[in-house]
Amino acid sequence: MPVVRRNILTDAVARDDYVRGVGLLKQENSPYTTTQLGIPGPAAPVRTYDLFVVWHGRTMMTPIPPGGNPQVRNAAHRGPIFLPWHRVMLGFLEQNLQRVLNKPGFALPYWDWSADGDLGSPTNAQIFTPAYLGGDGDPVSDGPFAFHAADPATFTVRIEAAGPGGMTLRQTSRGLRRAFAQPPPFGWLTLPTGAEVKDALAFTPPAGGNPVDRYDTLAFDASSEGFRDRLEGWIPKDPARPVHLHNQVHVWIGGDMGPSTSPNDPVFYLHHCNVDRIWEGWLNRYGRIYAPDMTAPAGTYKGERIDDPIASPLGASATPRSVLDVSAIYTYDVLP
Repeated sequence: MPVVRRNILTDAVARDDYVRGVGLLKQENSPYTTTQLGIPGPAAPVRTYDLFVVWHGRTMMTPIPPGGNPQVRNAAHRGPIFLPWHRVMLGFLEQNLQRVLNKPGFALPYWDWSADGDLGSPTNAQIFTPAYLGGDGDPVSDGPFAFHAADPATFTVRIEAAGPGGMTLRQTSRGLRRAFAQPPPFGWLTLPTGAEVKDALAFTPPAGGNPVDRYDTLAFDASSEGFRDRLEGWIPKDPARPVHLHNQVHVWIGGDMGPSTSPNDPVFYLHHCNVDRIWEGWLNRYGRIYAPDMTAPAGTYKGERIDDPIASPLGASATPRSVLDVSAIYTYDVLP
């Protein structure tokens, strides 16, 4: 029986379970130490929650194609793999939350950020009140993820991006950071709206093209036409507005949602669950299609093709094809 992912603002049980589960994963030692994962500094246990931070950061540092520039295209972003990779990550987190909560029916909730965008992007939106995820600050000082230095169980950021372009990882010990609605170039003043989500869903490729062009097109990067690039947030290209949809939410929240270690902020998963929900709505409209297929040259697109292993904790057990239909595992209460 598939679990049902619901809006966190309409399901208090899912909210409370999510907050409690994140806290449990933050306190649970994984089998790994920082030394084993190649993170400089004294050997320290890596908490289960922080493994996801490391995986996301390292994947953003993994270039596609091999030997390329990971800030141009990497194994989880700026290409067609963006949506399948994050779907796998969400599923793996959901399984771990079910485990620590001892609740097989738990489903990740989502945050419909476009609803707050339609309300004018309030920085005191319900999701960021103390009863939900708390507000902004350096560190965040209210809600379940507030930092209290004297409390050993406090929510602590332990691994962060460092170095030029944030392309390395280092140990730290501090509170969570958010900086809502900062002006460009350091932030963005608004969240996406419902109309912008509908525009992305309605994208139609030129007549006579391949049906998969609706999803993504050559050169399968941040300049590509297609739904994926619109939802990821690189197009439409506009020098006055370089961010859209997914990217725009990261930049509007700011702080720890900015670098490659953005899963440090628990809102990351609620945000990406909504991105996945939008993709699922698109898949329901247009079919379980994906590009590129296996005829694409491996030297350029290895790691992004439909049957390539996804760079993830699940390794070769997941491919883009294998996650196009997840209806036996989870569904959403409402699709856009």
